[in-house]
Amino acid sequence: MSADAWNDPQLCAQRDRLIETLKNYGRVAVAYSGGVDSTVVAQAAQVALGDAAIAVTAVSESLADGEREEAEALARQIGIRHRVIRTEEFADPNYLRNNPDRCYFCKSELYGRLSDLLGVLEVDVIASGANVDDAGDHRPGMRAAGERGVRHPLQECGLKKDDVRALARAWGLPTWDKPATPCLSSRIAYGEQVTPERVRMIDQAEQWLRQRGLRLLRVRYHKGDVARIEVPLEDLPRLAEPELRSALVPAFRALGFKYVTLDLEGFRSGSLNALIPLELIQRPALPKV
Repeated sequence: MSADAWNDPQLCAQRDRLIETLKNYGRVAVAYSGGVDSTVVAQAAQVALGDAAIAVTAVSESLADGEREEAEALARQIGIRHRVIRTEEFADPNYLRNNPDRCYFCKSELYGRLSDLLGVLEVDVIASGANVDDAGDHRPGMRAAGERGVRHPLQECGLKKDDVRALARAWGLPTWDKPATPCLSSRIAYGEQVTPERVRMIDQAEQWLRQRGLRLLRVRYHKGDVARIEVPLEDLPRLAEPELRSALVPAFRALGFKYVTLDLEGFRSGSLNALIPLELIQRPALPKV
């Protein structure tokens, strides 16, 4: 972190408000994935509360390869206490069914286990990394959070994604520009069953692309073992080049995909939500700030 990182008065005010909000929570467990949002909450909690804060990372088959190790390294950098727990959402038929409310059952499992651990962890409150921009998307998991009394300090402070990234950069967190990394199950089209085999196919396919220098991407799974690759528009020509394409197709087929397609509309976060009927969209209300 450079000496002039906090020269922006607005950024300093946002930082101070976030820290003060967390101080008022008391002892806090941060639901910490290692993404930029939960990392900023963990950093602020450590500043605000010291050893009265702990970051908790959930691991299951839906976590991409390397994410646990990255989260552990970041927790060490921040200096916050860290604990890894196992969640068993894959044991829930409602989750495996993969209806548009799948995330509700995932978050119910996560927040339920965290709630059960409040006494063991010696904390009073669970805090998430949800920011203001999350309120504009389909978020059934927020309903599960509400049922467990989970607090959302970034939303309570009125912080958007760009604000969170600016805070992360000022704090010297290496994830300040990390692309969003939602769980692997979110890549599977609604109505297609979530299985460990399918999330493993997706994870290995995305790792294959990243090893070739692509950073922002999704491999979506559709019925019939179809892979739909999303990358930014500027990267589309590269994937269509004969040399890369001739290596990509057999690599994906070896993973279990029968067909490999390239989405000409390019990368867009949450593109599978376009398949959800309007009446099933669940957008959470923002907390009063």
